[in-house]
Amino acid sequence: MQVLCKSTEQNAETHCCVCGQGFVLFWERQSHAERAEALREIQKTLRGHHRDQPGPEAHPRAGFLVPRRDDPVAFSGTATLGHAPSWAL
Repeated sequence: MQVLCKSTEQNAETHCCVCGQGFVLFWERQSHAERAEALREIQKTLRGHHRDQPGPEAHPRAGFLVPRRDDPVAFSGTATLGHAPSWAL
């Protein structure tokens, strides 16, 4: 399952465990177990962003997919099926 993650200053669904930056998540409907696994993968990805920078600037400002793919975010099935608004892409 892919998840579109977009940084936000309010109403965050998850936060980076390193810097505290909040993220809103757009995903397809999945089981509780699949969502829990996706959240673990998101946290792993967020920690990985901090290899070179300690603060919130380490995270991409534009939306990013977890797990990462080389396709543009706008063409992601997750963005479409997760009903991501156009401003999030």
